Amino acid sequence: MLYIDRGSNIPIYQQIYEQMKRDIISGNLPVESRVISTRVLASELQVGRNSVENAYDQLRLEGYITSIPGSRYIVNKLEFDLIQKSPNEQRQSELLTEHLAVLPDKIKYSFQYGELDEANFPKKLWRTYVANVLDEPLAHSMHSYGDGKGDPQLRQQIKQYLYHSRGVQCETEQIILCSGTQSALETIIRIFSGKKTVAMEEPCYDGARAVFQSNGFKILPVPVREDGIDLQKLSSQSIPMVYLSPSHQFPTGAVMPIHNRMEVLNLAHQRDMMIIEDDYDSEFRYKGRPIPSLQSIDQAGRVIYVGTFSKALSPGLRISYLVLPTWLLAAYQKKYRGYQCTIPLIEQKVLLHFMQDRHWEKHIRRVCLSQKRKHDTLIAAIQQIIGDRVRVYGHYAGLHILLEFVDGQQEDTLVQKAMRYGVQVRPVSPFWLEKGRYSGNAVVLGYGKIKEKDIVPAVELLNKAWFEE
Repeated sequence: MLYIDRGSNIPIYQQIYEQMKRDIISGNLPVESRVISTRVLASELQVGRNSVENAYDQLRLEGYITSIPGSRYIVNKLEFDLIQKSPNEQRQSELLTEHLAVLPDKIKYSFQYGELDEANFPKKLWRTYVANVLDEPLAHSMHSYGDGKGDPQLRQQIKQYLYHSRGVQCETEQIILCSGTQSALETIIRIFSGKKTVAMEEPCYDGARAVFQSNGFKILPVPVREDGIDLQKLSSQSIPMVYLSPSHQFPTGAVMPIHNRMEVLNLAHQRDMMIIEDDYDSEFRYKGRPIPSLQSIDQAGRVIYVGTFSKALSPGLRISYLVLPTWLLAAYQKKYRGYQCTIPLIEQKVLLHFMQDRHWEKHIRRVCLSQKRKHDTLIAAIQQIIGDRVRVYGHYAGLHILLEFVDGQQEDTLVQKAMRYGVQVRPVSPFWLEKGRYSGNAVVLGYGKIKEKDIVPAVELLNKAWFEE
């Protein structure tokens, strides 16, 4: 596993290069094995793709890897380093080696956000449905492209689920399947040809911000308070679009109360503003009843609803969806005439049968109970072991919490200390656009993947790392 020290003076590409070189020399990356793609590695490390490409170019120039057709790389068999380092490169290598020496060989406990416990995935049932789909009488449909918006029957199932769980009111034709939330946002962006400006929560999901930035949008960051986005600041801006996660704001966990939801809907109606509602982990609510989605109380067609199966089922399936207001369907058809759905048809059919046979509801109940137990165990462990040296935000919902440190310890130090003890936590700074406004004294703990039995020992290690060194 590669580790990036964002507080280091060593360039990111150099850190990637040195660690991959070490893995090749040690045999951890075997000869002729495929090297992870630059796109995937950049996403995993939350770094720019250019940094990864620069590291790979250096490895290729020195003969550690070879590029092959299809933008792929394989590991070479080497007897010695082919290129001597300059004195400056040598010193950077030594500094990085010293830094890496204090890191564990592998992560003992991961609080990485966005990953799920594989034990919760219905593997046996999913395998059965895959076989059934391939054997069913209509299997010939697998040899066609299918509906451009996604399988109509699956969209009907999603419609019913959204109505009963989130109050979303729509017709099947308003639902469009997409390969992930970023793909959904790309779809939305292409529909609008007007002013390229969007207001976004500050901080917010950096993956969403990256989509807007890569499409040339100007980002207007609006602060997040305890009750969600600052509506006074939002109302002072003249903007055509705002991106919100009102039910469990990422990463702060703020929940927008109903009166604020009505206010932002009124603002959108008055200003002719579109709202993109990212309802990314609404299935997970551990206290009280969930507040209805913005879309469910929108009377003016100002909300585009975005949801996903990544948080409750599997991020690897890459199945998300959006719900367009009816008045935008014509614009969608004009822009996407001739486009095909980007989700493999077999996955759509398997999910369709999974939902039709009511396994989705059972799965949600089972996973929610599992995540609630982990949530409760984590909160209790933090209170008992770490105590009031941290403030906890975002609990009672979702799959992560945010820890703010009373003593002002900075995230780079916190992440590095945790890594020394074999515990992976995530920094918060990538979620800020205006990093100068961020106090720097917080980390994100995702508990979707970690086992319940591992939470207490992991928190004990974090306490040692952060307060007993």
